[in-house]
Amino acid sequence: MSGKLLLVHANELVTCRGQAPKTGTAMNDLGIIPDGAVAIASGRIIHTGSTNDVLRVVNERDYQVVDCSGKCVMPGFVDAHTHLVFGGYRAEEFSWRLKGATYMEIMQKGGGIVNTVRATRKASKGELKSLARRRLDSILSLGVTTIEAKSGYGLDLDTEIKQLEVMAELAAEHPVEIVPTFMGAHAVPPEYKGRTDEFIDFIIREVLPEVVRRGLAEFCDVFCEQGVFSIEQSRRLLTAALEYGLKPKLHADEIVQLGGAELAAELQAVSADHLLHASDEGIERLAARAVVAVLLPATAFSLREPYARGRYMIDRGVPVALATDLNPGSCFTASIPLVFALATLYMGMTPAEAVTALTLNAATAVGRAHVIGSIEPGKQADIIILEYPSHLFIPYHIGMNTVEQVIKKGEFVWRKQGCC
Repeated sequence: MSGKLLLVHANELVTCRGQAPKTGTAMNDLGIIPDGAVAIASGRIIHTGSTNDVLRVVNERDYQVVDCSGKCVMPGFVDAHTHLVFGGYRAEEFSWRLKGATYMEIMQKGGGIVNTVRATRKASKGELKSLARRRLDSILSLGVTTIEAKSGYGLDLDTEIKQLEVMAELAAEHPVEIVPTFMGAHAVPPEYKGRTDEFIDFIIREVLPEVVRRGLAEFCDVFCEQGVFSIEQSRRLLTAALEYGLKPKLHADEIVQLGGAELAAELQAVSADHLLHASDEGIERLAARAVVAVLLPATAFSLREPYARGRYMIDRGVPVALATDLNPGSCFTASIPLVFALATLYMGMTPAEAVTALTLNAATAVGRAHVIGSIEPGKQADIIILEYPSHLFIPYHIGMNTVEQVIKKGEFVWRKQGCC
C-alpha cells in the first residue's frame, strides 16, 4: 500500500477540474461529486468519481483507505502572493496606522519596506530560514500546499540572493511547495534615494543576471506605484527580466490609479496583484489578455482601504485569484480563512468563486495550473480534507480553520490535533 491512498465517501468532492484559469460564470463550477472518491498512487491522482464508480476500477485492498464520510475533500489552497522571507517586525507602524498615518506617509518617514530591509540585511541566513520555516508550518496547517514567495527585502545583491537561497532550501525540506519570485525592485533603498533610474540600472545590470545564473527565481515582480517605480521604470525592468527568461508580475494600482493594470496587459504578465484602484480600461485589458488578477483583501482590510472590485472583474471576464500578501508591514497574516471571508463578505464573491480563486486560478498565477489546483487524473495529489461536509463551511466559520488533514504529493503532511 506504500504511496497508495484511497479517499472514499466524501460528502462533497470538490474537483475544481480544469487546466486553465476560469472566468465569469465558470468560476462557480466546482465540479462537485457527491459521495466522492479519489485514488492516488505515487503522488498522483489516478481516479476520481463517485465512490461506487471508483471502487469498480480499483482494488481497495491495494490502498490505504480513508473514510471521508461527512467531510469535504478539495484541492490544497494555493497562496499566490506572499513575502515569506524577512527579518524584523513593524508592530509600531501598525499603531501609527491606527492613529491615521497612511502607508505612503510611513514609507516617506523611513519606515515601511525599507525598515524591513534593514532588519533583513542584518539577519543571518540561518535566522531568516528559521523564521520562514515557522511561518510555513502555520501556512501548512491552514491547508495551503503551494505558495509564491517574493524577495525584495534586500534591494542589494547579497541580501536578495540570501532571501532566494532560503526559499530554495526550504522548498527542498518543507512540504509546502515554494514558487520563487525575484522582487529586487520592491522599494528604493536609502543609498539610491533620489536616483531611482540608477537603482533600476543596478538591478538590471548586477542583480538580475546573478539571480538567473543561479536559477533562483521563476518570476520577476516590481512595485509599480506612485512614489516608488513609475510605469516606464517598471516596463524597463520587466522587459529585461523577460529577456532573461523570468516571467513578469506586477504590484499594480494599489495606492493610486497609475496604469499598472494596463502595463500588465501590455507585457502579458502572468499576474497583476492588488489592483485596488485599477481603472475600468485596465480591467478590460486584463480580461482581454487573460492576465490573472491576484486580489489581496486582507491587505485592504489591514490598511482600511477600499477593496479591489472582485465582483466587477469577474463579471468582465478577468481570471481572479485570491492570496494573503503575508508580509511584515501592511498585512501580517497568512490566514486563508480570513481572506475567504473578506472576499465573500466585502468583495461580492460567491463561496464557489472564492474556492476557484484559491485553487485553480491561484495555481495559474504561479504557473502551475497544469500540475495542481484541481482534483483530476494526472495531477499532483495536493488535497485537503475539511472537518465539515461542504466548502460552504469555510466562510461560515469566519476566520476559523476548517481544515482537518492535508495531503501533499499523496502523503499526509498535517493533521489537526485530536483528529483521526
